[in-house]
Amino acid sequence: MTGRFEPLDSGTVPRYAGIPTFMRLPQAEPAEVDIALLGIPYDGGATNRVGTRHGPREIRNQSSLMRRVHHVTGLSPYDRARIADCGDVPFDPMDLMRTLDLISAHYAGVKAAGALPLTAGGDHLVSLPILRGLAADGPVGLIQFDAHSDTYDSFFGGSRYNHGTPFRRAIEEGLVDPKRFVQIGLRGAISDAGNYDFATAAGVRIIFIEEFIERGVADVMAEARAIVGDKPTYVTFDIDCIDPSQAPGTGTPEIGGFSTREAQSLVRRLEGLNLIGADLVEVAPPLDPSGLTALTGATIFFELLCVLAGVVDSRQADDLGGK
Repeated sequence: MTGRFEPLDSGTVPRYAGIPTFMRLPQAEPAEVDIALLGIPYDGGATNRVGTRHGPREIRNQSSLMRRVHHVTGLSPYDRARIADCGDVPFDPMDLMRTLDLISAHYAGVKAAGALPLTAGGDHLVSLPILRGLAADGPVGLIQFDAHSDTYDSFFGGSRYNHGTPFRRAIEEGLVDPKRFVQIGLRGAISDAGNYDFATAAGVRIIFIEEFIERGVADVMAEARAIVGDKPTYVTFDIDCIDPSQAPGTGTPEIGGFSTREAQSLVRRLEGLNLIGADLVEVAPPLDPSGLTALTGATIFFELLCVLAGVVDSRQADDLGGK
């Protein structure tokens, strides 16, 4: 297919009308697109406050407020790539381990179809099966925007699969290269002085919020880009990296986080990296009846979409140049 998928025109169909899809785009299959927008409405890995299972649906609703052209670049992602809402990923709400298998199989199919996945979660555990589906051929780099490391070993006497453990499992399973893994925005009290020992010993670069504040967006992202280099890299954005005064609807809020403006700037500096996909997780609409967190999530989702559209555009240009 060469035709583009276009969002509904708000001048023709009001934003509050029509079937809610990501960015008001048509629905399609991964084989029909360059970028597959996907939802994983699952929070079976949450250890305390739940509600992120409702994240994808409310992000879809709030994404009706997104317009088609990025105001900084002047570019529309829909002119650079074929993009559509490819629906929700299958899962089993009664069986966590089966859910992990279902999700990983689905993303292996997305990869085989040649599409880059952009996912709305769901709790942060969903990043693990996504990586299983995308990185089966070898470890990838990872840029994680988060208040928490999520490299803990287990909870509740041996639960090794929850939203606090996905990236420890990903390193152990050879899905992520810890030397090409950077975590940005970590903060808050921890349950044990050794909580960061595994990540540090493995070689993960941890940039706490205090260092970020001292150095600034440009300097931190220059280092992040150098760490992952030009090899395949995945991006995961936990909404709790943003200060809860601006994104309160999340399971584990930590004060002292990024502003929404800083978050946008961080994501924009991903442009030009060799990205294989991205996710935005931990939006819990029931914990924020105002809708602000879901709106923030939808806006960052659009920022990530613009970056991935640049990846597609660049690869298409390289293909044409090689002919």
